[in-house]
Amino acid sequence: MLQEVRAALTSTSLFPGVDPVGEGHSKKIAKHRAAEAALNVLKGNPSIGLSVPDSIVPDSPKQPQNQTNPIGTLQELAVQKGWRLPEYSLAHESGPPHKREFTMTCRIETFVETGTGTSKKLAKRNAAEKLLAKFHRFPPDSINISLGNNLGCTWDVLRDSSEEKITLLKRSPLSIPNIEYVQLLGEVAEEQGFVITYLNIEELSVNGQYQCLAELSTNPVTVCHGTGISWGNAHNDAAHNALQYLKIMAGRK
Repeated sequence: MLQEVRAALTSTSLFPGVDPVGEGHSKKIAKHRAAEAALNVLKGNPSIGLSVPDSIVPDSPKQPQNQTNPIGTLQELAVQKGWRLPEYSLAHESGPPHKREFTMTCRIETFVETGTGTSKKLAKRNAAEKLLAKFHRFPPDSINISLGNNLGCTWDVLRDSSEEKITLLKRSPLSIPNIEYVQLLGEVAEEQGFVITYLNIEELSVNGQYQCLAELSTNPVTVCHGTGISWGNAHNDAAHNALQYLKIMAGRK
């Protein structure tokens, strides 16, 4: 068994007024620990009158910085403003099983953003971050909005409507080639009182095509995905998919 060695730095040393003690299995270790004890005492007791450089005092472990949670922050903002809580929906997923890519939409009242990620959670977070960034660009008073009890265009409204465009949509096979579906969807939207927003997705699809989302301000909100060899083709494809969805929902009994 090694004999334990005790070492002390007396008041005649470089540390007047301090009598630290260190223990160890060798004189070198004991002296090292005694010096550490002296530094700790001096650092915590400025009345001794010595200036101890920070560079020779071990740094305390750094606390991890609080990472912001955009999803929680956005929800708090909605509560503060008296809005409905954020709505998240999966708009699209693509890629092989080992490399999936998800696109989520985040909507608060009339504001909407999309986010992409390798998981639904990451895509949701990305969408929330984008919406928060959009709010930060606005003057504070300009986003004090509320839709109140205005339900807008609901599925019941579409089912009960006998107006021209929606009636034609219910009867249309939507399979005629070279149709401007963007225009057709716009006519239905104008008649039924909802707004269409096309959101271009920056990333190309796994097949190298442009992709976008068509968001309809129906209640609940409708979001459809589209792809094509150009933004125009992607918009037309998204409009086609939206019309097909509207036809199904409006035709239900």
